[in-house]
Amino acid sequence: MDNNDKKDPKHQRRIRYKGTHPKSFTEKYKELQPDKYRETVEKVISKGNTPAGMHRSICVKEILEFLQIKPGQRGLDATLGYGGHTLEMLRCLNSKGHLFALDVDPIELPRTRERLASMGYGPEILSIRQMNFSDIDLVALESGPLDFVLADLGVSSMQIDNPERGFSFKSEGPLDLRLNPEKGLSAAQRLRDMSQEELEGMFVENSDEPHAEVIARAIIAAKRKGVKISSTTVLKQIIADALSFLPASTRNEEIKKSCQRCFQALRIDVNREFEVLYEFLEKLPEVLAPGGRVAILSFHSGEDRLVKKSFQHFFREGIYSEIAPGPIKPSAEECSTNSRARSAKLRWAIKASE
Repeated sequence: MDNNDKKDPKHQRRIRYKGTHPKSFTEKYKELQPDKYRETVEKVISKGNTPAGMHRSICVKEILEFLQIKPGQRGLDATLGYGGHTLEMLRCLNSKGHLFALDVDPIELPRTRERLASMGYGPEILSIRQMNFSDIDLVALESGPLDFVLADLGVSSMQIDNPERGFSFKSEGPLDLRLNPEKGLSAAQRLRDMSQEELEGMFVENSDEPHAEVIARAIIAAKRKGVKISSTTVLKQIIADALSFLPASTRNEEIKKSCQRCFQALRIDVNREFEVLYEFLEKLPEVLAPGGRVAILSFHSGEDRLVKKSFQHFFREGIYSEIAPGPIKPSAEECSTNSRARSAKLRWAIKASE
């Protein structure tokens, strides 16, 4: 820690929240206890934000209208997360049929399983597996042909809001970014091993970062000076310093956007998100029943492009009988009450009947 960090009052507050004053931490994050602080939670939602530790499902109405789930059907939520979409699909099944749900996150999955079980949705109607949705073909061996499939490709609010996961540059935490922190390399490890050319390519390909070259060069320079880029705030500071040449009038906003894009690019890289999605899309037609429906909610132009091209390819091949003519966006009302819905795009496809 240098002298500047010691004098920075924001830094002092951040350290204090790590546990020196647990009461202050509890009071600051009342929404983590929705039953105790219901008014606080409602106030956060009314401002268009998502309460810490919660996740608000997006495009629920549009997804259910398309999937047309009927009691007795078999389906899959390929990305369980908080279980919001799962819960709505279970209600449609009305205790008849079966729903499978997947997630790679060993931290959030047990919590969601417990939450849904407390509502009466146990293994007789819901099978939850800790596995990647790229292994959808293995699920089909157990489930048989699926009548409906949903994949919400967004990172859950619980993951973003947990500083220990390192998904956000807004909080001090380890630079991890893994959806499953028990497997693979963390973002800090990836940065340690990547060259300037690899970094620049990653920032451009995964997030269209306009300052990719400058930021990549700054990261390499920091590594050569012996800086350990192992926390979210260290990387944020490197990005901020690299962009200090920007006009003062727009500098803070541009730095914020670059931090968002760079952290996104790292998350996509660490979790192989494009590769995993491609595998999932390739296997989808084989696991859907004739007339089966699939809906995919994406939050990144690269993801949406992969989904669009895959659906168009299989439509031309006659494997899908119908596909969404274009992306479906959340309503203006939903975007005004949930800011995280603004970048969402929903696409769907229907498998041809045999």
